[in-house]
Amino acid sequence: MDEKEARPILAEHLNRYQSRSYTELAAWVRERRIDTAEVVGQSGKEYQIEVVFFWDGKPDGDVRVIGSIDDGRGIRAFVPLTDSFALSPEGVTREQGR
Repeated sequence: MDEKEARPILAEHLNRYQSRSYTELAAWVRERRIDTAEVVGQSGKEYQIEVVFFWDGKPDGDVRVIGSIDDGRGIRAFVPLTDSFALSPEGVTREQGR
């Protein structure tokens, strides 16, 4: 997998969730929602993205949003590239892994 291509694709995808409200993301945690997408990079390579939503430590606390990306080949199919952020009930974003 081309990490130089995949990393910004994942970051851009996760940015879409950072504009969401805490209330919306917390509801997705309760629903055990998992979002998936397939995207094509500038190189023409296809990538799969998965985004999951968890409580970050305790229920009704910060929401952790974790995104992963892989191209379905080799070790990255089993160990995808990941990135995440957390959003507090007060609406404060805590970055991780960028």
